[in-house]
Amino acid sequence: MTDPGSGRAVLVTGASSGIGEATALHLERIGFRVFAGHRRPEDGERLRERGGEGLEPIRIDVTDEAEIAAAAERIGDRLYGLVNNAGIPVPGAVELLPLDDLRRQLEVNVIGAVAVTQAMLPKLRPAKGRILNVTSVGGRVATPYMSAYHASKFALEAVSDSLRRELVPQGVDVIAIEPGSIATPIWRKGTDHAADREIPPELEPLYGKELDTALKAAVETGERGLEPEAAAEVIATALTAGRPRPRYLVGRDARGAVAAQAVLPTRVFDRLMRRAMGFP
Repeated sequence: MTDPGSGRAVLVTGASSGIGEATALHLERIGFRVFAGHRRPEDGERLRERGGEGLEPIRIDVTDEAEIAAAAERIGDRLYGLVNNAGIPVPGAVELLPLDDLRRQLEVNVIGAVAVTQAMLPKLRPAKGRILNVTSVGGRVATPYMSAYHASKFALEAVSDSLRRELVPQGVDVIAIEPGSIATPIWRKGTDHAADREIPPELEPLYGKELDTALKAAVETGERGLEPEAAAEVIATALTAGRPRPRYLVGRDARGAVAAQAVLPTRVFDRLMRRAMGFP
């Protein structure tokens, strides 16, 4: 039986850990030729050791135009799949969120994905390839104290919809992958950064306890989430299906949250979400 990948080339950004790493390794195992995007040399070495002959680590910081251009040149003329997975979370209350942190959030999660897509589209077009944007259930349901992250994922959902409709006559499909809770180190990194910010004394009674609770909930939710391989398998399905869906929710919690938001009155859903997060 022929492997589903059949040697077709795929670029996975943010392959240093979590969903990206699991996806790069899984796609290589099922026969794709994988360019595994990373930023640090040590991550590239680890990917090389864990992967096989079909996996090639490639340095690509999605916020660096020169690195994107160099990666595009190295990949060659034909690419079947692009998995825009690179992303970061920036937690915090809207009132307290440093604007530079918000800019960084959007620069990585939205502008970075668009920049890589622009560079790779000429290679995807001849292959009638597919673009998979790893958004999140957080691109459809927003929780307190994660506004910057949700803004970036809602934006990437919108980019995915617009781009999919633009590329219909070109034969390139665009698919949104929407994971729920996945056990990756991304949440602890983001919450550690947020916890280091100082809250003005006059706002401490308003936000201090709730922000601590929200950060703790984010870490705990991530720790009990699905293994990254669950998302990797869905990504592989989206790349190999004859008629892929335009979006794939990953995990029972993701499906439950979207369904609940769709049927419950907004104010009721607001109260239930706060209660679920441990807020009064």
